[in-house]
Amino acid sequence: MTIIPQAIDLATVKSRQQAMWASGDFGVIAALIHIVAELLVDSADLIAGSRVLDVAGGTGNAAIAAARCGCDVTCTDYVPELLERGRERARAERLNIEFAEADAEALPYGDGEFDAVISTFGAMFAPDQAKAASELVRTTRPGGLIALASWTPEGFLGELFRTTAGHVPPPPGVASPLRWGTEAGITELLGDDVELVSTRRRTFTWRFRRPAEFIYTLREWYGPTVKAFEAVGPAGAAALEHDLIEVVKRAARNRDGAIAVPAEYLEVVAVKR
Repeated sequence: MTIIPQAIDLATVKSRQQAMWASGDFGVIAALIHIVAELLVDSADLIAGSRVLDVAGGTGNAAIAAARCGCDVTCTDYVPELLERGRERARAERLNIEFAEADAEALPYGDGEFDAVISTFGAMFAPDQAKAASELVRTTRPGGLIALASWTPEGFLGELFRTTAGHVPPPPGVASPLRWGTEAGITELLGDDVELVSTRRRTFTWRFRRPAEFIYTLREWYGPTVKAFEAVGPAGAAALEHDLIEVVKRAARNRDGAIAVPAEYLEVVAVKR
């Protein structure tokens, strides 16, 4: 008997993702990891006055970092609630950033419209990875930059995602977002039209008083964790919480009674040929 694989309903996956990222309050999490965007923009060595597109930018971490460099920035995301938080942040800093609702897999911009296209922990979550990667390349001008930050499978977030998936399996057939956090994966995704200038494994360190506080923060504000606890329901919540806390304990360094949790990510800077 020949078994024909069931086609992946990417539209449904994407719709569920939108609801996931709109749950909780990702702005709380984004504020903690803003330094990643600052480091990425510094590594890309963006030029003041250049046109920059932040793809799947959420609440605008990378967009704000680029705007602080004097760039003309557009921040896109497919979750309106995240973009509104980004607008609030930009207004508070008196930064002129355009925020636009857009799908990372079908960006509403012309070929080569931007001098630099950037994304921090955003494009990596697009369900159709090939389309998202091709859009990053398409909208970058020849000689322009693509700069990305993505969690690695070997790092803390990789272990956290796998542990969560043990309780709430991801949609079948959808590739892991952690593919973006590998040198081989990003080389394959961006393709021959791009030359990798640098790939660097960096570490972001989460800092909390204790492991349970870390997981409580994710459970309250981080959409994927919020939805995971909704999925397991009251009957499975204790087991999921226990396993996530154990992941934190294994990774954490003791800091005078508090914890520091190193989380590896891959920083990529590439040039479009």
